[in-house]
Amino acid sequence: MQATLAPPSDASLTPRDRQLLAHAPYAQASVPEQYLRHVVDYSRKERPGSILVDTDARYLYYVLPDGKAIRYGVAVGEEAMAFSGVAQVGRMAEWPDWIPTAEIQARLGPYPARVPGGPANPLGARALYLYAGNKDTLYRIHGTNQPEYIGQAISSGCIRMRNEDVIDLYGRVKQGSMVVVLPPRAAAETGSRWRG
Repeated sequence: MQATLAPPSDASLTPRDRQLLAHAPYAQASVPEQYLRHVVDYSRKERPGSILVDTDARYLYYVLPDGKAIRYGVAVGEEAMAFSGVAQVGRMAEWPDWIPTAEIQARLGPYPARVPGGPANPLGARALYLYAGNKDTLYRIHGTNQPEYIGQAISSGCIRMRNEDVIDLYGRVKQGSMVVVLPPRAAAETGSRWRG
């Protein structure tokens, strides 16, 4: 499942993406090679069009036909805050506004009640909202204004990607697509139940 084949073509950025990313208020981070976007062999049974997140390895896979997947590096939530289980993409947004929850305000704030979409927004260039049935889980797959953390477990539970990668993924995913987030192996080994 880890054999790197070749990087796919660059993400197709819209003129708005190019404008906003050209003036990002953060430095372009040097992301280790293994966390850059690659096409890889994929032996699991998820259907093409599905997403799988391996929280331990810090990878997100977009499943392609014929035993292949696009592998992206991600930052994941700390174990106590991370989502795991099966969800669907319930909503999708370009340059979304961010509405910090009361818990985020208490733990990391203060933030304004709403942060408008743009390069300084913590949700980055795109967001995929994860739903269980018709209910928003409050977990997201989204871009980031902190690309230096790709490959780490530091976020408040959401799955963060480089903006270029989340733009690429967003262009491939359909609303309603299945998302499988594997629990950390330590939780699985101790019998902790999946959430979600």
